[in-house]
Amino acid sequence: MQKGGLVYIVCSPNRNVLYTGVTSDLATRIWKHKHKFYENSFTARYNCVMLVWYKYFDHIEEAIAVEKRIKAGNRAKKEALINDFNHEWKDLYDQIKDIRIFD
Repeated sequence: MQKGGLVYIVCSPNRNVLYTGVTSDLATRIWKHKHKFYENSFTARYNCVMLVWYKYFDHIEEAIAVEKRIKAGNRAKKEALINDFNHEWKDLYDQIKDIRIFD
């Protein structure tokens, strides 16, 4: 069975730093960012704890390809994605924390 995946963007509370990632379990991944589960990671060092954008794909390979395109893009393109999806840049974690797509 093929697993889907999600691409996401988290940012620091002051919005200075953005991080783009991919996962098959968004709620768990964002929890790990928020709790600095990997204490030496980029997101822990730069306090990227706010989920501000995400998108689901039916196939993880498609999600990985989109993640690579987003990472290769400039900041303005990433900000445009966020602004179109979440113009107030609210932390979306509370909306997704109980969602388990792949139980």
